[in-house]
Amino acid sequence: MIDGVPPSGKGALFIGGAWRTPAGGSYAPVVDPSTGRPIGEAPIASADEARAAVDAAASAEERWAAVPGHARARILRATAERLRADRETMARLIASEVGKPIVDARVEVDRASGVFELAAEEIRHLGGESYPADAYERPSGNETRFLFTVRDPIGVVVAIGPFNFPLNLLCHKVAPALAAGNPVVAKPTSAAPFTALRLAEHLSAAGVPAGALNVVVGPGRSVGDALVEHPRTRLVTFTGSTEVGKGIAEKAGRSAKRVILEMGGLDPFVVLADAPLELTVPAAVRGVFSYSGQVCTASKRFLVEESIADRFAAAFAERTAALRVGPALDERTEVGPLIDGAAVARMETLVQDAKDRSAVVLTGGRRPDAPTEGSFYAPTVLDRVPEEAQVVREEPFGPIAPILRFHGLADAARIANSTPYGLQAAIYTRDLARGFRLAKEVRAGGVHLNDPTNLRWDALPFGGVKESGLGREGLRYAMQEMTEVKLISVNYAGA
Repeated sequence: MIDGVPPSGKGALFIGGAWRTPAGGSYAPVVDPSTGRPIGEAPIASADEARAAVDAAASAEERWAAVPGHARARILRATAERLRADRETMARLIASEVGKPIVDARVEVDRASGVFELAAEEIRHLGGESYPADAYERPSGNETRFLFTVRDPIGVVVAIGPFNFPLNLLCHKVAPALAAGNPVVAKPTSAAPFTALRLAEHLSAAGVPAGALNVVVGPGRSVGDALVEHPRTRLVTFTGSTEVGKGIAEKAGRSAKRVILEMGGLDPFVVLADAPLELTVPAAVRGVFSYSGQVCTASKRFLVEESIADRFAAAFAERTAALRVGPALDERTEVGPLIDGAAVARMETLVQDAKDRSAVVLTGGRRPDAPTEGSFYAPTVLDRVPEEAQVVREEPFGPIAPILRFHGLADAARIANSTPYGLQAAIYTRDLARGFRLAKEVRAGGVHLNDPTNLRWDALPFGGVKESGLGREGLRYAMQEMTEVKLISVNYAGA
């Protein structure tokens, strides 16, 4: 077994500060996408165990909220220190569980440790406001009142994480929730449970008290629904598909629970005619093929102005063909495997559909000759892709780069906005005035001029519009979502 996997090869649930084997003895294999071989077994909770985890969190709610902010900050910083000390083991665990190239997995651990430090710092800024009561005519008597707001913890937070960033994206939910004084129940994906369980070990060792953090693993239809629908759950923060996210919002809405949803995207990468190709092409390759395109902010549609399209497509395909495909633990690997065989089959379907609609394969378009094991698909560039092709109507979540050609800014904006999604967008140009005009027209949560779509600042607001998301992540913004504003008035007349 690799580092981070229990000697037995089986994980355990973490409920109320104790490690538990699933009551029904249910486990599911965790498969290394680079080899197709199992590395351990995920503990699969029952719906009753999921409800028990929320009960444990609810029992810790008042105790954790009463912990002074400086003490919570000390625990979060200690967690960051433990993650830094455990960097290599955590990175190898991520690489083995989800097939992320080891170089990128180390960056994920670095970012996760930084998230805890940022959350600790933001505790100092999680305050309210004061208001000049005498500025308001009504109600009467405001001349002797003092008005201010405070932020109270919202209560039990359910954090549902994805497979593609099994550590950092879970930390983006757990860290702000704990920082704001909320207990948490985390549900990592069954494909990558060991990373989350190891995080729980670090948080517990850093001082998070029993019940304030719980981790359960299992399918959404049983475990996920039980967590969302529990009467003590007050907020659900989720990263994953739009279909699942909308289902969570519907279930949470029945009890007026708050949600933060980070869902799908079809992020456009727009290349204007004057774009510097020596900068644009490498950025395009990074934007789409980092972690094999399995990133919500990956560049998924390449909108290229007709006059430059042939030159861009040729240079893009040449650079793509030179990428090194290999196992995640190989230090030389640039593009690793997809999460499983079903994802590979989906790439084949999308490429065939595009070809059937007249798209041209410039490079890739098939499974690579090597490695022969694992869930690999060659980095693929498609040119002259029509707008009705599936690969530009549905999020591919894989290493496919479809090129669409446009004429003028209005056409670019029309194509960019033609999907139900609006997460991030990129625009490459030397003419910043033209770039700003297009950026104003693009409907997205973030637009980057002369940078790829997959940029994210951990401390700043992040999220999408339309069916890409609801609410905002980013430490300060997540903590605001995870607290309730309370107005307090003090009448000091006669005091």
